Amino acid sequence: MTTNIAVLVSGRGSNLQSVIDNIESGYIRDARIAVVISDVGDAYALERARKHGITDVYIDPSDYASKQEYEKEMMEVLKDNDTDLIILAGYMRLIGKELIVTYSNRIINIHPALLPSFKGLHAQQQAFDYGVKVSGCTVHFVDEGMDTGPIILQRCVPVLDTDTTDDLAARILIEEHRILPEAVKLFVEGKLKVEGRIVVHIN
Repeated sequence: MTTNIAVLVSGRGSNLQSVIDNIESGYIRDARIAVVISDVGDAYALERARKHGITDVYIDPSDYASKQEYEKEMMEVLKDNDTDLIILAGYMRLIGKELIVTYSNRIINIHPALLPSFKGLHAQQQAFDYGVKVSGCTVHFVDEGMDTGPIILQRCVPVLDTDTTDDLAARILIEEHRILPEAVKLFVEGKLKVEGRIVVHIN
C-alpha cells in the first residue's frame, strides 16, 4: 500500500526537495507526495512541486475569517488527497487542535535545534546567542504545544568558534536533509510506535 504524503510549506522548500529526492531515488519506498500546500503564494516550494509533477495548492489565510476556517479548507484538501502523513517542512504556522486530533501521530515536523532547547522561531540564532557548543536538528511528532511533541530523530552539529549564525544554520540544514527523509522512511515502513513521550523504533 502506498503512503500518501502532504507537505505543508511556507518558503523555499529545501526539506521538501530532500523528501522528493529520496522518494525518487527509492530510499523511501511505497510512498508518494500527493500534495504540497502553502500559506504563501510565491513560496518557491510550490515551484519545486510543479517541477516534479506534484499537485500544489496555495491557501491564502487572509481569505478566511479565522484560523479554524482556514484549516477547515486545508483539511478538505488533505482529505481529497487521501493523506496518510503530513510533513511540516518550513511551515511557519502553529497547527490547530482539530487538525492535530484528526491526524494524531501522523504529523511530523523538522526543527533546527536539539529540542527541547530553543523552540520556536530563529532557533539557530537562539543557540548561537546562548553560546552552546553543540546544536543540531530534531524530527518530532506534532502535538498542541510549540515544538513539544515526541522526538523521532535528532542529529548533533558542533558549534565552532569561527562560526557565524549563517555558518551554523547551513551545517544544521545539511543534517535536516538527512534525518527528515530517514524519519519519513521509518514512518512509511511502520517502524515507529509512540508510547507516551517516547517514540520507539521497531526493528
